[in-house]
Amino acid sequence: MTEQPVLLDSITDATAHARGRVVICGSHGGLYPGAIASRGMVRAVVFNDAGIGLERAGVAGVLALAGVGMAAAALDCHSCRIGSASDSAARGVISVANQLAQDLGVRVGQPAHEAAERLARAPEPHTILPPVAEARQTVRLGPGVQVQCLDSASLVGPQDVGAIVITGSHGALIGGDASRALKAQARIAVFNDAGFGIGDVGVTRLPALDARAIAALTVSCDTARIGDARSALETGVISCANDTARGLGAQKSMRLADWLASLTG
Repeated sequence: MTEQPVLLDSITDATAHARGRVVICGSHGGLYPGAIASRGMVRAVVFNDAGIGLERAGVAGVLALAGVGMAAAALDCHSCRIGSASDSAARGVISVANQLAQDLGVRVGQPAHEAAERLARAPEPHTILPPVAEARQTVRLGPGVQVQCLDSASLVGPQDVGAIVITGSHGALIGGDASRALKAQARIAVFNDAGFGIGDVGVTRLPALDARAIAALTVSCDTARIGDARSALETGVISCANDTARGLGAQKSMRLADWLASLTG
């Protein structure tokens, strides 16, 4: 009998129990999650394609993993909820597979559970991806004003209380859990909409953060590379904002950089 895949709402939840196993996770398939999967030494992994987005950033990790010998694939964000491994396993449909996964019979349009069965035959990766450089950066917008650019919301910590935090992460609640919306009481939090996805799940952190009086918004995945906070700051265009952010003047189709300038100018 084929071993069942490990289900992780976020690839950052990978621990020793995932080593050498096939993982279906709720994370986007960008470079940062790909590096985490590689460091966790999983056998093979299935991500969410997060709308694929600008420069195919939503599946960049899926493709990069082929270079270290790891079979990987991504699920169509409109077939299952990003941030939910159980929904990914139950309803997900493959949209992208790297060459190693294709060699095992993983195909576009295939249900996630069938893909997982084929990935169970994957060889162990022969090496690991290098860590993503400078995943956390402080950027000054003007005199006395700075933002924290974090390629993953998992990097948010107590030092970010009261800060402007731009993340490269998707804007979906991980596992539908409002307590995981953000790890600190930031002033402003920015995410990627991950193509909105089924049921607009890609923006579900926003109302949860409204309840904490945190101004939160997403930028369109077609205007900023998911997993790249600097991309959100430099080219991101607002696609959705919560009531708290709208109260500060955030509007759909406004450049994120312009809105932040209006707050700090």
